[in-house]
Amino acid sequence: MTDLLLNVDAAAVDWARAQFALTAIYHWLFVPLTLGLAVVMGIMETCYYKTRKRFWRDTARFWQRLFGVNFAMGVATGIILEFEFGTNWSNYSWFVGDIFGAPLAIEGIVAFFMESTFVAVMYFGWNKVSRGFHLAATWLTGIGATLSAWWILVANAWMQYPVGCTFNPDTMRNEMTSFADVALSPMAVDKFFHTVTSSWIIGALFTVAVSCYYLMRHRHQRLAVASIKIGGSVGLVAALLAAFTGDNSAYRVAQVQPMKLAAMEALYDGGRGQSLTAVAWVSPFSQPDYASGEEPPLRIALPKMLSLLATREADGFVPGVNDLLRGGYELPDGSKAMSMDEKIRRGKGAILALQEYRQLKAKEQNGYLSGSDYERLYILGETLKDEMKFFGYGYLNHKEQAVPSIPVCFWAFRVMVGLGVVFIAFFAVVLFFAFRRDISQPRWLHVAALALLPLGYVASEAGWIVAEMGRQPWAIQDMMPTWVGVSDIGSANVMVTFFIFLALFTTLLAVEVNILRKQIKRGPEEAQGEVKAEN
Repeated sequence: MTDLLLNVDAAAVDWARAQFALTAIYHWLFVPLTLGLAVVMGIMETCYYKTRKRFWRDTARFWQRLFGVNFAMGVATGIILEFEFGTNWSNYSWFVGDIFGAPLAIEGIVAFFMESTFVAVMYFGWNKVSRGFHLAATWLTGIGATLSAWWILVANAWMQYPVGCTFNPDTMRNEMTSFADVALSPMAVDKFFHTVTSSWIIGALFTVAVSCYYLMRHRHQRLAVASIKIGGSVGLVAALLAAFTGDNSAYRVAQVQPMKLAAMEALYDGGRGQSLTAVAWVSPFSQPDYASGEEPPLRIALPKMLSLLATREADGFVPGVNDLLRGGYELPDGSKAMSMDEKIRRGKGAILALQEYRQLKAKEQNGYLSGSDYERLYILGETLKDEMKFFGYGYLNHKEQAVPSIPVCFWAFRVMVGLGVVFIAFFAVVLFFAFRRDISQPRWLHVAALALLPLGYVASEAGWIVAEMGRQPWAIQDMMPTWVGVSDIGSANVMVTFFIFLALFTTLLAVEVNILRKQIKRGPEEAQGEVKAEN
């Protein structure tokens, strides 16, 4: 990694990225439903605890059964995802493993074992433990899953905004200097709340969709109506919170990842009082000519809203892609922004300084250093302290490599936000019919509920595409480009495992969908008989 000219198999990098993206996308099909259903079934069992009505117990058990199927699949894909850091991204793991590994270890030791322990009580303890203890086990299962998400998102947020660490040239590793800075990074806090609230939306959409399916089939109508009221309430609160936390996340991105924000907005030349683009024509198939500075055609924008979002001031300055490449604009602290060419030059200097430092250290171990060598070693050490923040830029061959895919970021962001607005309206309509009208009557609403369920996953995946594609070319923001972190393995090996994982994950998804379909079709059959007996 200390060589300025890396011998990197470009195909291996592409296949490693594709494999990791494949695993992450499939894994995220399971995680949000786990987090969302945990809240729904927790509320239902709380209703049982308070009312002692058998209906609520059987309703909670039905949704817990669906939760369990999804939970098991999420665990399988999550384990594979973590192993890929060692197999495909060993340079990355070596360089920052002391920091990145800590939250993942805590997730495995504390959060995962916590949810795994209490999920057993939740499923098998209905007639073996008290109602209060069982209720606690149900909520702790959900809390454990949420804590797992917290530590994984801490690790991801650190990749977006590396803090609480320093580089040790003697070990060639970044070492943690403050666990609190890593665990409580503002980026991590915003990412956690936005991700979790968006996952609650998925759980709510699933609950409402399954319940509307029952209403369309005139089955289990009491369970369906009660579930729609809970699912719709959770969904509306979650959708509003997701909008609020998304605004906070966008503000944080503007502060520490301005290039991502510029790509999300297709903002080529920035300035003060920037408008927020609602829609515009950005070709989804090719990188636009941002160097020309011409804004996308057919643009409809909200005046000054982007500046307000990014700076909390209506006339705040928001840099565009060209501003970030050229530099020279004034930063909030009064200094001038450095050009991308200058960052690349200083990054290459940092790499050369590190090479010389390592050579002198090797001589020192053999006892060959002279007095002037010791003086040079000290100077190089001080240089690295000042210049390591540009280290990653030294691996860029030209400044255009620092610009992510504008079409991907632009459209994925609008898919996420647009569907988020749709979900707010949908849950509001659902609750209106559930509490003020007869929710069993409007068939169009039942069809809409079924149609919006897959769109919930589309919105969730689009959010992750913005987060991960927007920080390209970086594996770690400003510190390590993706092609530097890849393992020294042949592309053929990664390609073979990519198709193996594709077949495996597709099979797992098909199995889950089939099991869920059968369980939903079967329905709460035992509960139905008991409800009739009650009445």
